[in-house]
Amino acid sequence: MQSLRGRLLVASPVLQDPNFARTVVLVAEHTPEGAMGVVLNRPMELEVAEASPVLAALGENEEHVFAGGPVQPNGVMVLARFAAPSKPAVAITPDLGFVGAEDDLDAIADAVERARVFAGHAGWAPGQLDSELEDEGWIVADLEPDDPFTEDPDGLWSTVLQRLGGSFALVARMPDDPSVN
Repeated sequence: MQSLRGRLLVASPVLQDPNFARTVVLVAEHTPEGAMGVVLNRPMELEVAEASPVLAALGENEEHVFAGGPVQPNGVMVLARFAAPSKPAVAITPDLGFVGAEDDLDAIADAVERARVFAGHAGWAPGQLDSELEDEGWIVADLEPDDPFTEDPDGLWSTVLQRLGGSFALVARMPDDPSVN
């Protein structure tokens, strides 16, 4: 098994789980014990400042909380791009990772270049993600630096598929309901 940590999972049209329809998931961990990630393109109506004024100090004005996935939807995770590679509590790439629950936010604020708050996460049991990949439920793509903090989360699914080109670019233009085509 090759780890997909730091890669994107793009939901294919054959994926039947409504929790993941047209999602883009950043894989934070992928081992024989299972996998975990956050959905990058599901902003919620709730603003970070409204949910947690303390966390708002890490983000930008009027930044929204994102629905990171169906697992522990009341749990909060902060994904950040760090100026210093040693700062993430849980690193995904050398400069991208999660702020630790025990981190002093004031102490790390200067090291955070960008941050996004997620409610919940996506999780897979041992072998589950690999099985979904074999069933072509997910398309694996490389992570681009701006993907985790995209200003156009609603367009991220199409954007990543278009980057892949070929038949994936055709899928990117597919309507939500093909029967209206």
